[in-house]
Amino acid sequence: MIRADTIAAVATAGGRGAVGIVRLSGGEAAAIAARLCGGLPPPRTAGLRRIVDAQGRDLDEAVVLLFPAPHSFTGEEVVEIQGHGAPVVLEAIVDAACCLGARRARPGEFSERAFLNDRIDLAQAEAIADLVDAASLSAARAARASLSGRFSQQVVAFSDTLMDLRVQVEGALDFSDEDIDWMARGRVHERLQEVRQALQQVRAQAVNGARLAQGLEVVLAGAPNSGKSTLLNAMCGDDVAIVTEVAGTTRDMLQFDLVIDGLPIRLVDTAGLRLTEDVVEREGVRRSRARMASADLVLLLGDDCWEAPFAAAESASELEAPYLHVYTKCDLSGRAPGRMDSDAVRISAATGAGMDALRAMILERAGFSAEEAPFSARARHVEAIDRALSALQRADGALDGDLALDMVAAELAEAQQALAGITGAVDSEDLLGAIFSRFCIGK
Repeated sequence: MIRADTIAAVATAGGRGAVGIVRLSGGEAAAIAARLCGGLPPPRTAGLRRIVDAQGRDLDEAVVLLFPAPHSFTGEEVVEIQGHGAPVVLEAIVDAACCLGARRARPGEFSERAFLNDRIDLAQAEAIADLVDAASLSAARAARASLSGRFSQQVVAFSDTLMDLRVQVEGALDFSDEDIDWMARGRVHERLQEVRQALQQVRAQAVNGARLAQGLEVVLAGAPNSGKSTLLNAMCGDDVAIVTEVAGTTRDMLQFDLVIDGLPIRLVDTAGLRLTEDVVEREGVRRSRARMASADLVLLLGDDCWEAPFAAAESASELEAPYLHVYTKCDLSGRAPGRMDSDAVRISAATGAGMDALRAMILERAGFSAEEAPFSARARHVEAIDRALSALQRADGALDGDLALDMVAAELAEAQQALAGITGAVDSEDLLGAIFSRFCIGK
């Protein structure tokens, strides 16, 4: 589906560089580019050309590549002009292309066209953005795996299996008045169990991949002087926060990006939680609680030397966000560092004692494994798998309860629809075609 309109945009990052690329895609991409450079080289062959504007004035000398449809990234005619990386020159080339009939591309429109032209599916399109935004080598590798189709292939395989099950159930419904064993409930039940177990494994991998792609926001919270800023500095390996004996030193939020075993983390230091008459500090406390409410994980810090380390932060336990109790300054309390239970750890940020245990618990609470994720994913993918698993559980329950087969069929259809949303392959004609071809319903 080659679009009538042609789009153009700078395809390289902003700022100056040795090389910059302008990309055109659409039905008139080759014709417009030919006018810009006085003729195109043969397809997929680099050619050095003089680039001019719509009035014939020199803009640059660049390498030009033509990728004919449908064998291009977008599935349309694509031309890449690889010139010098001066932003003003690259924008002038885009302006010249627009003067000749192109228009400026919207954000992500090249990938959108690739999806609409069936060059990639929706999960692969999202993997492109994940690869560009990768904050670690593990995240980049996982995104590349998704871009190659590893995640999509698994989703399609599950969808095909569900299609087979739906065909059996629909066939049993359509031929229920005939003495034919179209479906053995036990076998369908067994296959449903297999699909659910396998899908649970893929879900765990997707959670890992989503964490790699999207990272984790970890908020440090607690009373003043509980050790938040010291912990921030220890985890970042730098003095990014001011540490003093004066309570309330941190009044605004500080944040720092780091990577723990391949997982990108945004660490946020907040104002100490306490009642105060200071207007500025009170606003800091309000912002702290708001940030805690939206965090992926809250570390509630309490001084291990205090009688009630978490008294000022007890209301944080009412948050929906996961949290850990972190007992700090164990070098002063004399107590042993390390994991205390599944919800608590004792550390000394000053000496580093217990820090490895804290890092491990952060990864554990995030549902993240230090082993490289086999593919990247997003929160919406995990949600789609959860919807599919819930539907499969209901279908399994309907079979166990000897309920009407149309209820089983409806739940299987919902599961397949949920998975189809991951790749964007939602087609209501799929089931009809499968039934006709396999069961010869026309007889």
